[in-house]
Amino acid sequence: MTVYYENPKLRELREKSMKLPLLPGVYIMHDKKDKIIYIGKAKALKNRVSQYFGSQEGHTEKVRRMVENVDHFEYIITDTEYEALVLECSLIKLHKPKYNILLKDDKGYHYIKITNEPYPRVVEAKKAEDDGATYLGPYTGSYAVRQSVDEACKIFKLPTCRRSFPRDIGKGRPCLNYSIGLCLAPCRGKLPKEVYDEAIAEAKDFLRGGTNTSVARLTERMNECAERLEFEKAARLRDRINALKKMSEKQKVIMTAVEEQDVIAVAQGAGGTAFEVFRFKGGRLYDREQFLIDDMMGEPELCRAEFIKQYYAMREVPPRVTVDGAVDDSELLEQMLTEKRGKKAKITVPQKGEQQKIVEMCRQNAAEYLAQAKGRTGEITAAVDELGRLLGLPSPPEYIESYDISNTQGDDNVAGMVVFENGRPLKSAYRRFKIKTIEGQDDYGSMREVITRRLLEYNEHRDEGKGFGRLPDLILLDGGEGHVNAIRPLIEASGLPIALFGMVKDSKHKTRAIAAGGREISLTRSRAAFTLVSTIQDEVHRFAITYHHASHGKSVIKTSLTDIDGIGPARARELLKHFKTISAVFNASVDELAAVKGMNRTAAEAVASYARNKKP
Repeated sequence: MTVYYENPKLRELREKSMKLPLLPGVYIMHDKKDKIIYIGKAKALKNRVSQYFGSQEGHTEKVRRMVENVDHFEYIITDTEYEALVLECSLIKLHKPKYNILLKDDKGYHYIKITNEPYPRVVEAKKAEDDGATYLGPYTGSYAVRQSVDEACKIFKLPTCRRSFPRDIGKGRPCLNYSIGLCLAPCRGKLPKEVYDEAIAEAKDFLRGGTNTSVARLTERMNECAERLEFEKAARLRDRINALKKMSEKQKVIMTAVEEQDVIAVAQGAGGTAFEVFRFKGGRLYDREQFLIDDMMGEPELCRAEFIKQYYAMREVPPRVTVDGAVDDSELLEQMLTEKRGKKAKITVPQKGEQQKIVEMCRQNAAEYLAQAKGRTGEITAAVDELGRLLGLPSPPEYIESYDISNTQGDDNVAGMVVFENGRPLKSAYRRFKIKTIEGQDDYGSMREVITRRLLEYNEHRDEGKGFGRLPDLILLDGGEGHVNAIRPLIEASGLPIALFGMVKDSKHKTRAIAAGGREISLTRSRAAFTLVSTIQDEVHRFAITYHHASHGKSVIKTSLTDIDGIGPARARELLKHFKTISAVFNASVDELAAVKGMNRTAAEAVASYARNKKP
């Protein structure tokens, strides 16, 4: 656990911030060495800057670290908030402050290379050299080059192995690509050189002209070959035409009716934030980029705004930027993007249809990228991220606690607490509670006792940063609105920033929805979140009921067997182990009882006598 020591200058900084004007402008935070560590803009300087130096409870970890290092700040007043936005972008680019997000532009030019050798290859290249090869490009993104090279090699069945031709012709067996119909396999020594050269020429035409042009040219040549009765060649051209059409159909999966746009999605998780950008031109995905940022300051709408400012400082602006959620200051950002583009630029958040599906695909890719970087699965990362969005949380709930009450008609009241960290069970943090203050069937009262004890434990162990000393981002109660209403006053009175929701079951005891503030949040449209919540609900129920059965079993032994003279816990356990049930013990004969391990005839007669007296 990171411990934050209060900045000794916090009071002084707050007093200074309260004297700021309620005007738009830019604020600049400095550390003790006078180095600029953060730059931000504000609609009203006083309101924005003073928030940093008040209560630290609502701040993210990164904001708290930044505030801890602030020694003094300065500000610049502007006439409008838009001027403040433009100035902020300019100053961030100039000073590169530690706590602002800084995207690295590692994008260079890329080429498609047709090598200069007896059996040319189609490969990627990062620069054009004077080596006699043919270079197509330059392209601004490696994704487009890689995709085009891969498509050309598959459609025209060009070799991608490391063999050198003609040196390796006739040496060894052809590779798997030949067996599955993806390579002409000149290595066999049976492929005429003119057939290979023809494939290279057609691949070059395809890379220069695209799918439609290639299909038209190949169709024309196929018909000519058929007329000349060159049926083998016509069949070869027909197969290439079919391959091109098949590839074109696959491309439609990532095509859109919007001619030109960028699609941006964000995934947040433990210790990192990932952004995915899909770039479309002519309705087709032609490039993609991924960015991983260890820490970001603020909620998702703030993060998206920061990313858009930085990203389009180094990229061309499309007519439309489609994002996966709300963007802070979207109107100002639209104005900035429009000014840079020289034409109208829009920021949109689709809610349904084709665009929403593309955004969701982009978000899943962001989650997968984050998961790989952090050593988790993309599915779990996406589920935690989706749950946070669904519940309206400021960030994905990395640490979730869930509670369930279990009893038998009010007897043997117990509760179970399970913990999920980053979407996975953290069994070392599971806890059991025996209800002490509630008698009879009162699930609400029992849950109040459990949560009260949990909060008290946190106050006692908060400096340890683990177990009860770690604060959950989210508490999920196994129950509906009644449970949430019973517990919410306790959470609010504690002043701790814990999100609280209930898990609602249907008539078949399956997870159906989330209970929240007098309404229910449906889980049916959020498959990943639904699976995660169902898993949590099933696990907490299993854990609570297992503890209840164990407690109830001990209670039965204590009240029914250990009350008998000469029968202690050890003999009671052996009797139950042998006869399975209390009823079977009481119906057994003296001889049967005496034969049980640890028993003698005197103890057996005592059990039989007790059983006779209990029967009416």
